[in-house]
Amino acid sequence: MNLLSSLRYLVALDEHRHFARAAQACHITQPALSNALRALEEEFAVVIVRRGRTFVGFTPEGDKVLDSARRMLHEHKVLAQSLRSTVDQPAGRFVVGAVPTAVPIAARFAAMLHARHPELMPVVLSLSSSELEKRLESLSIDLALGYTERMDLRAVQLTAYPQYNEHYFLLRKSRTPHAFELQIAAPESWLQASEVSLCLLTSEMHNRTIVDASFAAAGCTPKVVMETNSILTMALSVVAGQVCSVMPGALVSTVRGYRELEAVPLVSPQVLTPISFMAQTAVRPSRAMEAALQLAQDSAWLRHVATHTGLLTAF
Repeated sequence: MNLLSSLRYLVALDEHRHFARAAQACHITQPALSNALRALEEEFAVVIVRRGRTFVGFTPEGDKVLDSARRMLHEHKVLAQSLRSTVDQPAGRFVVGAVPTAVPIAARFAAMLHARHPELMPVVLSLSSSELEKRLESLSIDLALGYTERMDLRAVQLTAYPQYNEHYFLLRKSRTPHAFELQIAAPESWLQASEVSLCLLTSEMHNRTIVDASFAAAGCTPKVVMETNSILTMALSVVAGQVCSVMPGALVSTVRGYRELEAVPLVSPQVLTPISFMAQTAVRPSRAMEAALQLAQDSAWLRHVATHTGLLTAF
């Protein structure tokens, strides 16, 4: 039995909660995955996986093995990166997860990280807040960019590296196209925004919770005519259709080239939501993580972030 491979299969089963999908993710057959997990159970002389006609869950002993598996795989990754890296030049794969509204900032971060350290291969994943938190807890992502206010929802201890505050805009078509690019219009209230047809993110997204709470605080209900879990769809629905949308500055910045659009800062109430990079506090950082955290706290990087988020005054 290859212990590390079996531990990877166990972690994959936890991530996918399905034998066939876990096997597919590991590029093996389902019988091979099942046999490896049974061998793992024989190795430790405990039942790890609760089995029914489908995957049921893990036994208490299985949860302990799973927790150790995550940490062993993390330490293996740290060691492998250390052996491939030099002090000044980290190497290897580095996974950044981000909530959809923060993906543009995560993409910029990954590109700058690679520019600084060409031997690093950043991977950026778009994940809902709950998925982000679960993968951060399971160590299947290295760094998370998401809502700071959700840090205490899970038992694992996290360290936050503040990045910016989300400001919210009504994105709409302008009555007449601007000369060069999207323009920032005069502020309007959430009450005024509730009177137009909107495309918003779906209800499981934390951003939607924030937006709905903001309309409620203004004493109104939004006129939602379209929903999506895709930020690209949300933006293009405004470009191509007859709807408006509510977006944070990081998303508005990505469509600044559309001169037929304008972004309206939303006030009454003015809503600010902190966004941070987050990492597990207790685990030993890899060379790649050390390089990433150095960039995340770099003043030049934070100035760059500020020009693409917030009130977008740099436009």
